[in-house]
Amino acid sequence: MPRDLRPLFDPVSVAILGASDDPAKWGNWLARGALRGAGRRPVYLVNRNGGEVLGTRAYTSVTELPEAPELVVIAVPAAGFEQAVDDSLAMGARALVGITAGLGEAGGDAAARERALVQRIRDAGAMLLGPNCLGVYDASSDLGLCSNEFPPGSIGLISQSGNLALELGMMSRRYSLGFSRFASIGNQADLDVAELVASYAEHPATELIAVYVEDFHDGRAFAAAAAAAQKAVILITVGRSDASARAARSHTGALVSSLSTVRAACRGAGVHLVSTPAEMIDLAQALLQPRRLAGRRIAVLSDGGGHGAIACDVAAGMGLELPVLSDGLQAKLAAMLPPMSSVRNPIDLAGAGEADFFSYSRIARGLLEADELDGVLMTGYFGGYSQYSDEFADTETEVGHEIARAASETGKPLVAQSMYADDRPNVALRDGGVPVYWTIEAAAAALSALEQLPVASGPPALPEQVSGPLDAGYFGSRALLAEAGVPFVAARSAHTREHVLAAAAEVGYPVVLKALGLLHKSDAGGVRVGLADADALAAAWSEMDGRLSPPEYSVEAMAPLANGIELIVGARRDPRFGPVALVGLGGIYAELLGDVGVALAPLDRGEAVRLLEALQGAALLKGARGRAGVDIEAAADAAVVLSQLAAARPDIAEIEVNPLLVTPEGALALDARIIPADEGGDDAG
Repeated sequence: MPRDLRPLFDPVSVAILGASDDPAKWGNWLARGALRGAGRRPVYLVNRNGGEVLGTRAYTSVTELPEAPELVVIAVPAAGFEQAVDDSLAMGARALVGITAGLGEAGGDAAARERALVQRIRDAGAMLLGPNCLGVYDASSDLGLCSNEFPPGSIGLISQSGNLALELGMMSRRYSLGFSRFASIGNQADLDVAELVASYAEHPATELIAVYVEDFHDGRAFAAAAAAAQKAVILITVGRSDASARAARSHTGALVSSLSTVRAACRGAGVHLVSTPAEMIDLAQALLQPRRLAGRRIAVLSDGGGHGAIACDVAAGMGLELPVLSDGLQAKLAAMLPPMSSVRNPIDLAGAGEADFFSYSRIARGLLEADELDGVLMTGYFGGYSQYSDEFADTETEVGHEIARAASETGKPLVAQSMYADDRPNVALRDGGVPVYWTIEAAAAALSALEQLPVASGPPALPEQVSGPLDAGYFGSRALLAEAGVPFVAARSAHTREHVLAAAAEVGYPVVLKALGLLHKSDAGGVRVGLADADALAAAWSEMDGRLSPPEYSVEAMAPLANGIELIVGARRDPRFGPVALVGLGGIYAELLGDVGVALAPLDRGEAVRLLEALQGAALLKGARGRAGVDIEAAADAAVVLSQLAAARPDIAEIEVNPLLVTPEGALALDARIIPADEGGDDAG
């Protein structure tokens, strides 16, 4: 059952522990913020020296307060933090904000004490934001308990970085945006990003949720909360890659980085993933207006050839379509413009704008009303004429209002870029719900992001967990996968020259000889293929045994490589998002090609097919240059099996079939590897 976070965002009373008259201290900033809301709730300042702080009585301890403070903000040295928490709980506090740093983030004993403290807080029926955080803000409840003030608005912000949150606040003012509430999560010792997203989803004043987080704690819970929010969620996170460390263990581990896992979770949850604070605010401006693209067909409207041509290239690079306009629409537009104008797409006013400012609004409306288009990207000089006279500024501003009305009445999105994005005509556009940007790339990215997304499904449910003995050796891995339904080529175990020759006689020539017990057999020269007879096999064994001395060999039937495509299918257990599935091209070249698709496991067949068909090399699977297409469904079925095993068995850190040979007739596993969780290190979870 989700907790009620009202005591954090709309408390009945507030106490500031560590309040100070020193303007260089946190206790001063927090006390000032708290006192600004004193008309709404009692505010108690606590300073161990007593007296007055900011002209208000200061109590020497929270235990001296005349009533229980519902929210306590703690800005005391780390050594006194635990006692401050215990005293606050004893007084009946229901919510705590820990500004104090030097606790769980220090690791070791400090982290253990923080965990024990959180348990005491939860046992008392209270909650903790932070510690090591910037504070909390809520516009509708006059709560501003942070170092800096935030502009009010409709964005709910959750951030693990205090300074980044402050920068977002500064950037939002540029677009006349602001925040409905803000929570600085710090160490996430108690309240984490998933619980806050779920709370923001129920908050009427929050229309969009913006998140910066470095550690998800429970990535699936975050994805589930975002998918259920029914509000746009924008995420910034950091992507660290341990690929070099994992590459020695498995190709799957090397290819599934932290960031690719986050992308997969965001795709399933309908979360917009961006890279920078500027991208977040740019996108927020677009998503806060209600219109969405029904398709990808757009027109570019410019007042100069340069801006129009560049905008077309940038928009096309972002996946937007720029169709040549129909003869009928071209004729309609041409009738409103001088002969030198271009109306094919892009539409270039070619001086018509300066002759008649309302050319902008007439053409914009004509494009928005056209059934053959889904949206409009306007770029160039709009707003610039206002520099010449107040009369021009008044007229051009009215044109801005007309363009905004056209977008509103047609229900189609129009996004603008202007060299004069801050001037009155473009402010009129913004006031009417039309996003306006300084750069073409920001405007095109915003328009592209307005495509109507499928209903977010959230992370797939995990199956019942299976325990039991796990044979992670080569033949044990094959047996587990084969029992689950993955077909393999025939293979026999062998240790000596005589065993190898006998195994080949059973399997039938030509054969493949593999030296087992190596991290990457092919890279070490431990695989020989196409051995046609006993002499070739004996020679290969002698050379390999002398050079590698492996503990065991596998002798396998030669697969029909000529008509097949080699894939990799695998799964690994991420410490924050749980089991993650991968499909890709490449076989032994998987890491070189890097052509992979990633999704949270377990997969169903539809998702596995979607991942395969989204690969850059999907044309090879479907048939190219005279080759027959391969059995994509068979490859998908193998991927599903691996993903289900990884999802059901927490004792598996990584599992892969590489290569999986896919032919027109089906799929055949040529190699298998399992890395147990107790060997997978921290990455295994």
